[in-house]
Amino acid sequence: MRRAVYPGSFDPVTFGHLDIIRRSAVLVDELIVGVLTNSAKTPLFSAEERVNILADVTKDIGNVTIKAFDGLSVDFARNCGAQFMVRGLRAITDFDYELQMSQTNRILRSDIDTIFLSTSLEYAYLSSTTVKEIASYHGDISKFVPESVIEKIYQKMEVSKQD
Repeated sequence: MRRAVYPGSFDPVTFGHLDIIRRSAVLVDELIVGVLTNSAKTPLFSAEERVNILADVTKDIGNVTIKAFDGLSVDFARNCGAQFMVRGLRAITDFDYELQMSQTNRILRSDIDTIFLSTSLEYAYLSSTTVKEIASYHGDISKFVPESVIEKIYQKMEVSKQD
C-alpha cells in the first residue's frame, strides 16, 4: 500500500492546499493530511478546528484522512506508516526551503521520500497568510478558500480583534 503524508498548518485551508490534496490523493492508496500543532505559533484556528474543517472540505475524497500531530513531520510520517511526504511548491523560494527539509528528512528517515508537486498556476500566489490579511480588512476571500470556511474565518477575525 502506498501511503503518503501531506503535513502543514492549514490555517486556514486554501484552494491551493486542496489542489495539492486532490492531486496527491490520486498518486497513492492513502493520503494522510497532517495538521501541525506548533506551540511556537498562535494559529487562527485550533488544531481540532483545522482537522474538522479539513475533514469537511475533503469528505468527497475517499482515500484522505485528517490527523493532528506535533513534532517532526518525518516522525509523523513514519508513525503513520507512510513511505512518502507530499509538499507543494509555489515558487523558487519554496523550493529552496523544501529541498533542504527533504534532504534533512532523508537523513533522519532514509525510508521516507518527498514528493514535490508544483501548485497549479491559478493558486501559485496563494497563502494562508494572505487570506488572513485580506480577511482582517473584511476583503472578499471567496476566490481563495472553500465557501464553508469563509464565515469561520471572518468570525475568528472578529474574536481575535476583541482579545
